[in-house]
Order: sequence, then structure tokens, then C-alpha cells
Amino acid sequence: MNIEQFEKVRDGAGFIAALDQSGGSTPKALKLYGVPESSYSSEAEMFDLVHQMRSRIITNPAFTGERIIGSILFEMTMDREIDGRGAAEYLWQEKNIVPFVKVDLGLAEEVDGARLMKPIPGLDALMQRATGHGVFGTKMRSVISRALPGGVAAVVDQQFDLGRRILDQGLVPIIEPEIDINSPDKLAAELLLKPALTEQLDALPDGMSVMLKLTLPDEPGFYSDLVAHPRVLRVVALSGGYSRLHACDLLALNPGVMASFSRALTEGLSADQSDEEFTSTLNASIQLIYEASMA
Repeated sequence: MNIEQFEKVRDGAGFIAALDQSGGSTPKALKLYGVPESSYSSEAEMFDLVHQMRSRIITNPAFTGERIIGSILFEMTMDREIDGRGAAEYLWQEKNIVPFVKVDLGLAEEVDGARLMKPIPGLDALMQRATGHGVFGTKMRSVISRALPGGVAAVVDQQFDLGRRILDQGLVPIIEPEIDINSPDKLAAELLLKPALTEQLDALPDGMSVMLKLTLPDEPGFYSDLVAHPRVLRVVALSGGYSRLHACDLLALNPGVMASFSRALTEGLSADQSDEEFTSTLNASIQLIYEASMA
């Protein structure tokens, strides 16, 4: 493990930029960026276009380690180059931003009000490649839509089973049991999720720590005890479909939690903006999310 990266993640001021849209979410991300599906005719062309978008963000002068602690990359982005260097290497060496990689392959069908991750048969090989690129940690997402104890337990158990495998490879996992913001019993799901997470955290061996990526809670400060847990490196929040302004307002009510926004970060960016307009829009977005993360 890179000690400089560990200390930056543990002590750094700022937030995590999530640039890890995968196959299923890429068309929507491109459409919001002003690139319609008619602009590409194959998956390869689609991924070329989204890599151009991500490269434009990452190389922008507003996107630096002064306000951004880390960035989560899609696996294919990690394997590509930015300005002649591997994307992860560029982030750390040029921008002083800690690289993470998304490792899940999407969601299975809903059972007991929850969607587990699909099997990840290439996880070990991916972790080896990530280590070779100087990646610090991983991210994997599940979704809870109802407050059903069996579904919540299944999500948390799967997340930590994989998390322990990732820790054994010297990487730090971001555990992401997202609760759907549109769930009719969101608060009840939060009340089930927190003790399930605490139980798994308590069982981690000494010297092992994970990160948590959680939906912004209904009750301000609800996850403060997880922020203070000795096995938690940092707690970050996803925007989950909230607008950037609303997500930042909610985030500011949760001290010790920092953002890990994706769509809310890139909101307002467009492929047809001039470099000046693009930089101004991105800088304003980064500053707003930074301030909410530091509240």
C-alpha cells in the first residue's frame, strides 16, 4: 500500500470524484454531456467518447488534488491512457489525486427488496492489474430498495465478503450498499443498514480498514458513529439522483462525511462548451461540492 495515498485519503480535505460510469450508465452520462446515442454506432465508439469526456475533466486545470482527494475510475478507463500516461498513474503523478477502480459488473435481479452484485469472475486479475497501475482502492455497488432484513443482510454480507478479498490484496475497498432515494421506507432501511455495517466492521481484523459509500441519510448526522469507527478510513456519500444543490445541502448536514458524486459532479458540463466555459462550470461544481464536504 502506498503510504502517501493512505495518508491523503485518511487526512485529506476534499472529496472523491466518481468517474466510473460503466456500460449500462454510459449512454445516459453521454446524453447529459450533450452526446446523443446517434453519435455512435458501437460500444467501442461509445467508450471512446466517454473516455474523451473523462480525459477532458481529469486534465482540466480545475481538477486537482487541492480539492479532490481521490477519483474512481471505470476499469476500461484505468486501462487507457491520458496525456500519454496510464489514467491512474496520471491522476496520482500529475494531479496528486488518489486513484480507485470500480470492480463490480452490475446488479443482479431484485430479491427481498435488494439487488446484489452479479458474480465477478475476473476480480483477482483486475486487482492485480489495478495494483500494477498504482491504484489505491476499489469500489463496488449494491442497491437496497426496501427495508427487508434479509435483503439488507445479504447486501452487507456480500459487500464485506468481497471487501475482505480486496483487503487481502493490499487494496482498500469502498463498500457501497446504496439505499434508493425513492424507497418508500428509506429511513427504515437506514435503521437496518447501520447495525449490519457495524457488526461487519467490528469483525474486521486489527489493522484492516475500509471506506463506506452511503446514501445521504434522512436524519442529519445519522452515520456519525460509522465516521468514528476505528475500522472506517472515510465515509463518503453518493448523490443518488439528487440534484447537485440538494445533495450538497444534505451533505453539509453530515459532519465528517465527504462527497463521492458522479452525475452531480458533471452536471452542467457539455461537449460543445468552450474550454473557458467548461473550466468555469467544472470549477464551480468542484468548489460547491468541496465546501459541502468540509462543512
